[in-house]
Amino acid sequence: MFADIARTRMADLPICNAALNVEAVGFARSSHGHWAGVMITPWAINLLCLPGQEMGWPALAACSKHGWRFPSGDYEFTVAEEERLGNYHLCSLFSPAFEFPTQEQARLTALAVSHALHAEPMAAPEAPPAKATSGRRAFLGLGR
Repeated sequence: MFADIARTRMADLPICNAALNVEAVGFARSSHGHWAGVMITPWAINLLCLPGQEMGWPALAACSKHGWRFPSGDYEFTVAEEERLGNYHLCSLFSPAFEFPTQEQARLTALAVSHALHAEPMAAPEAPPAKATSGRRAFLGLGR
């Protein structure tokens, strides 16, 4: 569907990067039962959330906002609609996508985003335990 859009509605528009093609990257089922991944297009690179099932998919108007929670955190998506796809949610990552001179660079970025989306956040390293000191010298900051 996005390839058809690239060939028709978006063809020859100045916001398109001629080095990029339509490519779906890193799509996986989320804990909600829906699909999430990155869509590369000549005009943008977006994180998409697509319905994997009708149950649990929010019925929202196009252009409204919806938050999705992933292992890496909470993200705000914009509701979009295409006749052939129906209602889906997108989170803009790069729009337009002129910073990518090649499809491979866009793909590597999309893979990194997809991996980071589904990864648990890293915990901050624990501070080493404070050194136990006692006595008047330690209390006054005069430890040896």
